[in-house]
Amino acid sequence: MGTTVIVLIVVIVLLVLALAAAGIMLSRRRRSEQLQEHYGPEYERTLAETGDRRAAEARLTEREQRHRKLDVRDLSPEERDRFSGSWNTIQRGFVDDPVQSVRHADALVVEIMRTRGYPVDDFEQRAEDISVEHPQVVQHYRDARGIHEATQNGTADTEQQRHAVTSYRALITTLLGQGNDDAAASPTNGHRAATTTSEEQTR
Repeated sequence: MGTTVIVLIVVIVLLVLALAAAGIMLSRRRRSEQLQEHYGPEYERTLAETGDRRAAEARLTEREQRHRKLDVRDLSPEERDRFSGSWNTIQRGFVDDPVQSVRHADALVVEIMRTRGYPVDDFEQRAEDISVEHPQVVQHYRDARGIHEATQNGTADTEQQRHAVTSYRALITTLLGQGNDDAAASPTNGHRAATTTSEEQTR
């Protein structure tokens, strides 16, 4: 085999390896962009927790793989009506007993998730499972849960509890399949509903 042929073979092999490496890098970049676009603040939160972009993206990918194994179903019309009624009762009771409203709202989220087929034993897993399909509202759940815990400890004031109920509303609306994520996640919409409920209760 001549020297020229050997050189050509080496050049071709190097080009193939370079193209393969470029393809891998491009694929990773696209995947990274997809994860950032889909998860938004949840992506940044995971990145802050891990301190490493590759580790954060691996964690989000594992989250998606786990979620695909779940047998999550839609609610029946009867179940949706029942949960909607429970939620309306919780909102109406806020003025008289905001502490109980926060507790009942948190319990209602768990009940809805359990009925739909989500694992519910661990809060963090519940939040992660929700984030796969509904990344726009998962931060509402984290905020509400934090205030729920503060309420349990007696360190949350009424305005914080009102915020928690508003945040639970965004999540519950999404879990019930009512409206889109963006509308459910709107703080303005949630605050308007909570305020309207409070005004009606005081009439």
